[in-house]
Amino acid sequence: MTSESPQPDDRDGETAAPPLDRRLSDMPKDVLAHLAEDLGLDPTRYDTARDLAEAVQQRRQLIAAMDRAALLEVIRWGRRPVAFDATNEQIAQEIARIQSMRFSGLSQRGLVALARLRGLEVADDVPTPRLRHLLKKQEGFFSRLNRRRRALLGSIVANIVGDGQLSNEYEFLPPEPGGPAAPDSPPADSLKADIEESGLFGGITSRIKRTADQYLNQKLDEIEARIDRKLDEIDRRLAEWRDKEIANRIRILKITLWASVIVAVVSLIYSYVTAYLWPH
Repeated sequence: MTSESPQPDDRDGETAAPPLDRRLSDMPKDVLAHLAEDLGLDPTRYDTARDLAEAVQQRRQLIAAMDRAALLEVIRWGRRPVAFDATNEQIAQEIARIQSMRFSGLSQRGLVALARLRGLEVADDVPTPRLRHLLKKQEGFFSRLNRRRRALLGSIVANIVGDGQLSNEYEFLPPEPGGPAAPDSPPADSLKADIEESGLFGGITSRIKRTADQYLNQKLDEIEARIDRKLDEIDRRLAEWRDKEIANRIRILKITLWASVIVAVVSLIYSYVTAYLWPH
């Protein structure tokens, strides 16, 4: 009796879905929910742990297939810190924390990447105005209303405390060598924008944190420059001491050589005198 190997189900032209990753299927649902939130998914939309695991696996496959340059463009637009050797999944996790709806500074490829990470199924050739419309439409009426309320509150707070903008330069990743640049630079940070995106306390906390980070980076640069100057001074003094030591050693060698020559000459004269002039 021969056993027939199972054949893939190709009914109606559909291919079988890839098997579920065993590591995801073995995870508890609360751990899966936390992982899904990090990847920009809403875990409350899935009833069972298996559905959530399948959604996480599909999101990981989507992120792995995305253009890294487009992801880094979104990171620069959102001014998020990432490591130089960060993977696509780590970059996507940082992008999932970006809630801004101000899309100035993003090119068409960056908007496509952001739209896909926010759950929109868009093609690569969707025009920029359409992408911005879809992203803003995805926010919803009440979310938009809350954002405008936070924007109004941010304007009031900014007028009270003064809205000094932080540096407009992105300081976490170097520009792509030979890669295309974004059409516009990322918008400068402002207290109003922080409050609009994260709320009153979250915006103020974020602003204080970034200001403290800039202050610490400035002080670290000053300390590094001071250490470099001290090291240069130490190198210069060591070079001077080395030159003096070499000069002293050469002087001692010269004296020793001349003394050896004088002793040899005196010995030669003594030998000549005792041998020919006053022989014993």
